[in-house]
Amino acid sequence: MEGRNLPLVLFPLCMVLFAWWYFARRSTNSVLHNLPGPSRRSFWTGNLPEYLSRHGTEFQRHVALDYGLVSKIHGVMGASMAKSSLIIKLTIAQRVIPYIADPKALYTIMIKEEHIFQESESFLIAHAILLGSSLLSTVGDAHRRQRKLLNPAFSTTHMRSMLPIFYDVVHRLRDAISAQVKGGPREIDMLNWLGRTALELIGQGGLGYSFDPLVEDVQNTYGNTIKSFFANLQALAPLRFFVPYLPKLGPAWFRRRLAEMVPQKHVQNLITITDIMSANSRTIYESKKAALREGDQAVGEGKDIMSIFMRANTATSDADRLPEDELIAQMSTLVMAATDTTSNTLARMLEILAARPDVQDKLRREVLDAGAGIGVSYDELDQLPFLDSFCRETLRLYPPVLILFREAKQDTVLALSEPIIGANGRPITELPIAKGTEVMVGVLGCNTSRALWGEDALEWKPERWLSPLPPTVTKNTIPGVYSNMMTFLGGKRACIGFKFSEMEMKVVLSVLLSNFRFHLTDKPIEWNVAPVRYPTVGKASDVPQLPLKVELFKS
Repeated sequence: MEGRNLPLVLFPLCMVLFAWWYFARRSTNSVLHNLPGPSRRSFWTGNLPEYLSRHGTEFQRHVALDYGLVSKIHGVMGASMAKSSLIIKLTIAQRVIPYIADPKALYTIMIKEEHIFQESESFLIAHAILLGSSLLSTVGDAHRRQRKLLNPAFSTTHMRSMLPIFYDVVHRLRDAISAQVKGGPREIDMLNWLGRTALELIGQGGLGYSFDPLVEDVQNTYGNTIKSFFANLQALAPLRFFVPYLPKLGPAWFRRRLAEMVPQKHVQNLITITDIMSANSRTIYESKKAALREGDQAVGEGKDIMSIFMRANTATSDADRLPEDELIAQMSTLVMAATDTTSNTLARMLEILAARPDVQDKLRREVLDAGAGIGVSYDELDQLPFLDSFCRETLRLYPPVLILFREAKQDTVLALSEPIIGANGRPITELPIAKGTEVMVGVLGCNTSRALWGEDALEWKPERWLSPLPPTVTKNTIPGVYSNMMTFLGGKRACIGFKFSEMEMKVVLSVLLSNFRFHLTDKPIEWNVAPVRYPTVGKASDVPQLPLKVELFKS
């Protein structure tokens, strides 16, 4: 009897083994598998753990810089075919994630076929759970409606009217630091001050609300809560492939109860962070709604982003009007997205200036001669040549956000601007992308490609912006919304607040350099991988910090 049943057992087993061989062979011989790239460290997890590791900076640079404009890393086994059957998921030996820095392919991803290359399902669901239905978690018509209402508040015209608010906040920062160093040079955690300033700037300029008077050297609880968001989110990055299944676990209240039972500190930290952000956003929203109803403009003089957003939402058609929960979600998203990105980039800029006293002196002379530390017009500030070059070059070489994925919603083909040589020595002119495939947007690879920027592409050289850029940069269709770079992305999902961020950086630098000198300390600074990179003292610490020695500048 057992012998007669043996074929019945062996037949499905042979079918599974055949399927494994067929799909593994087909996958191994595919164009994507033929891309150059590092060998996988693990059969099961590929290169993702080292790419997403907090200390993965060098590996990320290796992928971006050492294999040309298109390369690959190996992903988690079987995770590439999100919509495929279980057998296919189990039989594909190893998925490949292409890293795309080629400008023509990036143009297709970000603009030409933006409807095909969407944020990954795990990204959208995670941000919807953490922040609500906002720009970061919506696609299609919902994203279009939100962005349409927000766009006027981020226009150049509106930035001009907000500049006095920026100067007022940063002058308070100047006064607070002056009080600390009036007795002589002192070591100061500049990241703490920059984070508090960025929070107050998005508070007043974005929400019409004051978070921090910037008068004492104290820790800002709300600011620290926001600052820890990305670090905790990054710690859970290896679990990103399980995120799409979370909504299937039941209603929100049940998922919340399950999350509260998870004995993992980063999960519990994110619960606390999102609760605090949501409660603050709702409180601010209710107060703004009451103030606008009564005609009271209060903080921000009614020019803040949310005041404009809320008025526009009231005036729009019923079809385009957003519900209150989406308005509140935008507030949490604005605060979270605008605080760390700008403050951490400013910290990088101050570190560079502290390491290069000659550059610091040159930039200081320019802002002092223009009176930019006291207050100038938007156009005068924007047209200071060396300040502008300094900002552009730092944003080119040190973009704060590097971990960006897009997921193909249907089969397509990515044409390349130039052929690349595959691992088998044969040229590759296009990449067939199957539905469900994730691609990495090669921000650093495009920003620092020698093929595009020249042999000095990896040098920090602000003077390059004072001369015409290479034709390889200007004539290629690099889809970046900012200065032929991918730092702020491009297309419909480009950073909506890049002008806000740029103006903030220029005001802060102008005021600080007009009043202080910055020097490095003997403490080693480590820049950590996260959704927004952040500095710590050494590799062991996980506390975001940038200690610098600061002294008053006396002309």
